[in-house]
Amino acid sequence: MNRSGLYHASRKADAFNNTSWGRAMIQYSCDLCSRPIDSEDDIRYVVKIEVYAALDGQSEVLDDERDGLEQLQEMLQRMDEGQCVTDEDVYQQLRFDLCPECRKKFVKHPLGRATKQFDFSQN
Repeated sequence: MNRSGLYHASRKADAFNNTSWGRAMIQYSCDLCSRPIDSEDDIRYVVKIEVYAALDGQSEVLDDERDGLEQLQEMLQRMDEGQCVTDEDVYQQLRFDLCPECRKKFVKHPLGRATKQFDFSQN
């Protein structure tokens, strides 16, 4: 193929990617209500959640290499005893796309339940 053929194929790909039809290839939907989200007209919100095992009071233990090896040995021993610890038990990262309506609901109740309201006396 000559140089002009390569240039022409490249221009065709650029033209495809710059059309609305080419951009419409990625489609989003809300992960809560399943409503389609139009990336050109609607706002799409991204929620990232990080869940990890809290090692309260063990930060010094993790810094010390010898104690870290002891922890590893204990974990391996628990695995041998059938108490399997997976990567998801220690760390998990989640990502969700939300539509504007579901974002409002999520921000208001991020754990899926109403927060406790306190009744104070009128003193």
